[in-house]
Amino acid sequence: MSTVDLAKTFGCHLFDDRVMREKLPANIYNSMRAIRDEGHIWDPNVADVVAEAMKNWAMGLGATHYIHWFSPMTGMNAGKHESFIDGVFEGKPILHFSGKMLMRGEPDASSFPSGGLRATFEARGYTAWDPTSPAFVLGTTLYIPTAFAAHTGEALDQKTPVLRSMQAVNKQSLRLLRALGDHETVSVRPSVGAEQEYFIVDKKYHDQRQDLKMCGYTLFGAKPPKGQEMDDHYYGSINDRVRAFMRELDEELWNLGVPAKTEHNETAPGQYELAAVYSTVNVACDHNQLIMELMRKVAARHGLACLLHEKPFAGVNGSGKHNNWSLVTNTGRNLLDPGEDPAENKLFLLFLTAVLSAVDNYADLIRLGATCSGNDFRLGAAEAPPAIISVFLGEALCDVLDKVATGEKKDRGESRQLLTGVKTLPLLDLDDNDRNRTSPFAFTGNKFEFRMVGASQSIGLANAIINAAVADTLREFADQLEPFADAAPDQREQAVDRLISEHYQAHRRIIFNGNNYTREWVEEAARRGLPNLSCMVMAVPAFVKKENMEMFARTKVFTPAECKSRYEIMMENYVNTQSIAASTMLEMVSRQILPAAMRYLGEVAGTSQKIAASQMECRTVINIAQGLASQIDKVADAAQALHNKFFAEGSKAKIEQKAISFYSMANEEMPALRCAVDQLETMVSADHWPMPTYSQLLFDL
Repeated sequence: MSTVDLAKTFGCHLFDDRVMREKLPANIYNSMRAIRDEGHIWDPNVADVVAEAMKNWAMGLGATHYIHWFSPMTGMNAGKHESFIDGVFEGKPILHFSGKMLMRGEPDASSFPSGGLRATFEARGYTAWDPTSPAFVLGTTLYIPTAFAAHTGEALDQKTPVLRSMQAVNKQSLRLLRALGDHETVSVRPSVGAEQEYFIVDKKYHDQRQDLKMCGYTLFGAKPPKGQEMDDHYYGSINDRVRAFMRELDEELWNLGVPAKTEHNETAPGQYELAAVYSTVNVACDHNQLIMELMRKVAARHGLACLLHEKPFAGVNGSGKHNNWSLVTNTGRNLLDPGEDPAENKLFLLFLTAVLSAVDNYADLIRLGATCSGNDFRLGAAEAPPAIISVFLGEALCDVLDKVATGEKKDRGESRQLLTGVKTLPLLDLDDNDRNRTSPFAFTGNKFEFRMVGASQSIGLANAIINAAVADTLREFADQLEPFADAAPDQREQAVDRLISEHYQAHRRIIFNGNNYTREWVEEAARRGLPNLSCMVMAVPAFVKKENMEMFARTKVFTPAECKSRYEIMMENYVNTQSIAASTMLEMVSRQILPAAMRYLGEVAGTSQKIAASQMECRTVINIAQGLASQIDKVADAAQALHNKFFAEGSKAKIEQKAISFYSMANEEMPALRCAVDQLETMVSADHWPMPTYSQLLFDL
């Protein structure tokens, strides 16, 4: 296919600006653009016209059904397929898709998590079309991105808070820009690019493991002879089967207008990454949900299984989702771009300082945005930042801010070049700083990279929190600078310098440019008063902390009731996740592992008896039999201990008590059982072990 043809097919299944411009009357198209680009209030008069055009376009691509596509608090995508057929007349189908059908759906909300926002018998929920995220055709279905809310109007999904947070950022950013004399900018929107890490395994092995099918990660597995010690997988040659999977995934995403750009082997064997180009945050959230959904579907077509859990294999790197965040105006200006001379770019320094203040003030909430049970296995290891929130700026930017704080003049200095000692290689200009891959919240040139988000998570919560926290800080900045809006330029500049200086000095404790993995940093962070919320159970209460709920109320991102509901949902999710894992462990041990090990013990014991009967001596056989018997008893004892803890703690009524108890179980009884089983695996013959091993899962593709 030629480059021209390829360009034409990008977004060919997307009801985007090109299609709207062609299919809609000019006034309707302009109204849609104003809603999407400038945040204008929804005009219900456009709905019927858009619906008819959307239906005809979708049917032209083979669509027979439509779906209101939303992201409930399950973390998965959801929707109900509806046919365009509205009846039959004289043997011919009557096709109908009205503006009301486009704008609103009424899925049953009773089976989705609500965290007490609604009673069980109150089943009604509403999906509302999000016109800022384009509809698309996948297979024979028109997908309409929607928000999902309860009958009371409270959010039951990931999208609604993101959209609210975008409004908050836009409002406060414009206030600040107006105070600085910018009356041209119409809107400011958060821009996000998400890097998605994942594992690929052979589906035939995946389907033979109960833990992968039930939990999405391995509960047992002895370390293989080789892991990632040789560093030979990272950026290495891509396996042919995986390459074919990636190719089809690329084509699917290309047709849907998802700008997937970078793909490569990641650090661990069997691990890969796909990164998308930046989009407006709500579109980026939809893109990432779509990427995860298609990864699973396309992998299955190739006889593969895609694992999105944060730590599917013990002993090798886990998977995260780096969330690259910035603020962009409607004219395309990145407010976090330092430009040629950061010291003179006061607007950049102002927004940079606002982010620092926001992260410091709401570090517990930022941590909450990256919390899930799977991430508890990953954070703080060699592949992920620790649970302590800090910001990496680099020495050059810190030097600039120090000079502003002290009133000193900052010399720009000369750019440096990469000197390799090879004359034939080009001279490359060096960046001011190296990258710090251990930092959870790192400034990387013109954006902040939030590196803590788990691979399985929606990026919705993380971005809603970041947007809300930054919007609240920008509100404070605007309050202080608006009195100087009509002042002389030098007075206004002095006010800006004071604001940058005050907030930088007040919040510089959040900056750390060193190695976040060291014990010294943990101790230093404690001295600075930075929170260390090491697990999900410790992080979730940030949702119901008084100061945080007040901030969410000010920014109108979450109501107090929504904060409490999400606290309940996340705690319950943790309990349910650990309950499923414990139940799966016990079932695998009792129905697979112990029977297999005892069969092997029987064979070894039989061999020992035959040797003894023949009056030969073989201490090895006796030792193997005794070792097996002893290890089988250890597994049985550990399983009984887990069984006792699981059923004793599971009866506790309050979700908080149950979550704390299950956290203890997940860190004591469950690892003890795993350790015993993994040791047993190394003692049982490969022919008898009842499930595929790590060697097969990670290397047999």
